[in-house]
Amino acid sequence: MNWDKDRSVSLSLACVGIFALCLAALDIGAYKIAEWFVANRFQHIRHGVLLMVSIYAGSVFGWICLYQLWRLLNNVRLGKVFITENVRSMRIVSWCCVWASVIGLLSAAYYLPFAFIAVAAGFMALIVRIVKNAFQQAIEMKDELDLTV
Repeated sequence: MNWDKDRSVSLSLACVGIFALCLAALDIGAYKIAEWFVANRFQHIRHGVLLMVSIYAGSVFGWICLYQLWRLLNNVRLGKVFITENVRSMRIVSWCCVWASVIGLLSAAYYLPFAFIAVAAGFMALIVRIVKNAFQQAIEMKDELDLTV
């Protein structure tokens, strides 16, 4: 099988779709998840409410992130790679990761494993930010080259 750019972008779009379905399932099942955690882990209803708040607060940034990734991948599919719209999308994705990290840190106050999510989201924010900066630099270089030709 020949693995080319179009198949890679299609796979990435499919993964974004799968994550969107998982996030929708989490949004729909948040109450049941919180109910299960209260019954098996927390032993206090207040923690279940906090868990639901954490899920829904994180979900907002998850949806924004998935939408921006979808836009970014569609631009790549159309051959529009080094454009300012993609830099903007990556900036938004990185801020979504930062806010997910903040939510994870706050949530770790009542359930320590959220700290792992916070660290992972913070690291992801750093990676996306570095790629965004490289894209921004490439756009500036491309614009400079376009002026010299």
